[in-house]
Amino acid sequence: QAQLVESGGGPVQAGGSLRLSCTDSGRPFSTCAMGWFRQAPGQEREFVAAISRIDTNTFYGDSVKDRFTISRDKVRNTVYLQMNSLKPEDTAVYYCATDSRCTVIFAIVSRAYDSWGQGTQVTVSS
Repeated sequence: QAQLVESGGGPVQAGGSLRLSCTDSGRPFSTCAMGWFRQAPGQEREFVAAISRIDTNTFYGDSVKDRFTISRDKVRNTVYLQMNSLKPEDTAVYYCATDSRCTVIFAIVSRAYDSWGQGTQVTVSS
């Protein structure tokens, strides 16, 4: 069973970088589809990035394309979200998610994922 733990959030100035990590402690060497979403206060949860099962493809939301990169380290059972050129509008709680049955090939909608981490806060100041 998937058990996701995010880390790496914090405060950063605009233009800076952060790398978020999401470790799946419940499924060693997992290559299941995983996604990153974010939610700012008063706003709906927004798709950020996803990596497909077996790492064939990556996908990005329009607002983060060319600035964020999703990747996976199978040995560490961790998916990363490298965030560059951060903007104040990137401020949100960031969540990683996965499909616990590992049947989803890829997904950019939150309802496709049934296992979520606790979230990590990212705050970008201008």
